Amino acid sequence: MSDRAPQWVERRLPTEESSQLIDLVRDIVQREIAPRAAEEEEAGHFPREVFTLLSESGLLGLPYDSEHGGGDQPYEVYLQVLEELSAARLTVGLGVSVHSLACHALAGYGTKDQRTEHLPAMLSGGLLGAYCLSEPASGSDAASLRTKAVRDGDDWVITGTKAWITHGGIADFYTVLARTGAEGARGITAFLVPGDAAGLSAAVPEKKMGMKGSPTAQLHFDGVRVPDARRIGDEGQGFAIALSALDSGRLGIAACAIGVAQAALNEALGYATGREQFGRPIADFQGLRFMLADMATRIEAGRALYLEAARLRDAGRPFSRQAAMAKLFCTDAAMQVTVDAVQVLGGYGYTQDFPAERLMREAKVLQIVEGTNQIQRMVIARHLAGPESR
Repeated sequence: MSDRAPQWVERRLPTEESSQLIDLVRDIVQREIAPRAAEEEEAGHFPREVFTLLSESGLLGLPYDSEHGGGDQPYEVYLQVLEELSAARLTVGLGVSVHSLACHALAGYGTKDQRTEHLPAMLSGGLLGAYCLSEPASGSDAASLRTKAVRDGDDWVITGTKAWITHGGIADFYTVLARTGAEGARGITAFLVPGDAAGLSAAVPEKKMGMKGSPTAQLHFDGVRVPDARRIGDEGQGFAIALSALDSGRLGIAACAIGVAQAALNEALGYATGREQFGRPIADFQGLRFMLADMATRIEAGRALYLEAARLRDAGRPFSRQAAMAKLFCTDAAMQVTVDAVQVLGGYGYTQDFPAERLMREAKVLQIVEGTNQIQRMVIARHLAGPESR
């Protein structure tokens, strides 16, 4: 085995402040996340203390305004932070992405009073959020959701079940999409629901093949009463709010995927340069050298793709097509790179003594969340050729 430490990714960052931010993230990764990642994932331990530290360090609200406790950072920087965190432990990187997604609706569509009241605690006050769109019978077809919110005086009463909720049962707040009107996209409204609301409960977390430290659970809303003051945006605007959040969320998943892929490449390089067969390092053999070259190329291409989409977003330009492309390419790349990393390690790659098999299991979910990669292809094709004929 090689005793050389993996090299940090060389990043071109827009400001000295953002360079210092990456240094801070790497320090936290080395001290608080990476040393315990494998053990805690195997035990199914959710590192709430790490998220508390990230909040105290100003890392849970990076892309939001400092007026309400955010970091005033462009998406170009925020996504590279996600990549660094995900390379150390996907439970943390994806968790930060989900939290940011949960804050999007209020930050972008809430009233001034709502933002003043809630955002500081959400962005830098130690709270952790979750995003509730999917349901047992509506995943890719999110506009068919059935969870209902019925007006009762100055309140709304929410009844139904949400599924596949990251941080389900442990979040301090949930951004919830519920039906307040007719069938279809125009009958959906967004709400900010406290995690301790009466009538809100979580099922036993799903038993997953990867990301065991990140709880994913169904949420049951049994007559959960929410004041109208916690309705986000106009009645019927919820689906549009959800779609705008998902464009940004897809970039988050793309960055997480490249982080996982980079970790797998680092592991494969360390092994290939240290493992000897036939009297020389296996990295000398052309078959493995070509695999490593392909792995690195996929990672660099994916990173360039998500950063270009982020720069479009930061410039206020349309980026939906590029976000779907980044999510599609980066997550497929992560799957291939992690499979190849297991192959480079041979039999050792199939054991839990090395992180390659965990990274491969974790990469798979990234092809599914925030819209499956089949959905991403549909989104891209619509941008290119227009809507499908009916």
